[in-house]
Amino acid sequence: MIPLQLIGKRRHRLWRNRAAHRSSLGHAQTNLVLHAPLCLIFPSPPGRHRKSRLFGFLPVIIDPLFYILAAPAIVFLGIGKGGFAGVGMVSTPLLALYLPPLQAAAILLPIILCQDVISIWTYRRDWDAWNVKVLSVGAVIGIGVAWALAAVVSDGAVRLIVGLIGIWFVLNAWFGKMPDAVKQPNISSGISWGAASAFTSTLIQAGAPPYQTFMLPQRLPKLTLVGTTTVFFAGVNVMKVAPYVALGQFSTETLGTSAVLLPFAIATNFLGIWLVRVTPTERFYRIAYALVFFISLALIFQGGAAMLPA
Repeated sequence: MIPLQLIGKRRHRLWRNRAAHRSSLGHAQTNLVLHAPLCLIFPSPPGRHRKSRLFGFLPVIIDPLFYILAAPAIVFLGIGKGGFAGVGMVSTPLLALYLPPLQAAAILLPIILCQDVISIWTYRRDWDAWNVKVLSVGAVIGIGVAWALAAVVSDGAVRLIVGLIGIWFVLNAWFGKMPDAVKQPNISSGISWGAASAFTSTLIQAGAPPYQTFMLPQRLPKLTLVGTTTVFFAGVNVMKVAPYVALGQFSTETLGTSAVLLPFAIATNFLGIWLVRVTPTERFYRIAYALVFFISLALIFQGGAAMLPA
């Protein structure tokens, strides 16, 4: 005869296995919805990545799918850090096709900090101190709010809002009645746009549209604009380290993967610096507006898709 206690334990184990199966099935269905475009090309499900070890002790991602996405992401990031602000916004959404957005941002952040050192040295004489000070006050507020709301606000909602702001700004610049004189900035708007930029940069590494909404109408000299952008976002990136640590986004795996990508990222950073210097000012501004427009469209698409019911 089988003891009643043993029967009860077997029933409990059977119930637990069924619940786990339902949970994994639901998770698989969610992954299928979120990663449908990739599943059409790559049969292996994203997120279940293979690992190896760098220098014998540091785990890194070795899944080829990750690096197929990481290669263009690092190119865009390097060109953006070289001076074409906004291009780097593409990087996190690309990696977010494989990883959760915050984890993708955590892999990129150490790379960005190293690139910031190069860019600050390059543009150390070309930046506007007043703009950096005003925007940085807002950045402290924006990063604090992002830290508090990281577990509440969805990535899709943030992408959608940022994309709509960027589209409104560019369409107004292209088709609205522009003033004859250069727009003079004020402290309150600088703090507001600095906060919005740091908030979205912390959550999805997409701080360019709010920042450009404040900066581009000033029509600063090309190198001054690039230098100001470099110094401001370098400060924002340093301030983001504490929230990322507190949210548990850094791990030996993310740091190891960052180390693998770093040499390529530095090379593309110098490519971006060279492109900025050889591009005429008027063409540079046209490219900047166009980049904000197309990136904002991509953010709207991603945000809307993420918010649709599964």
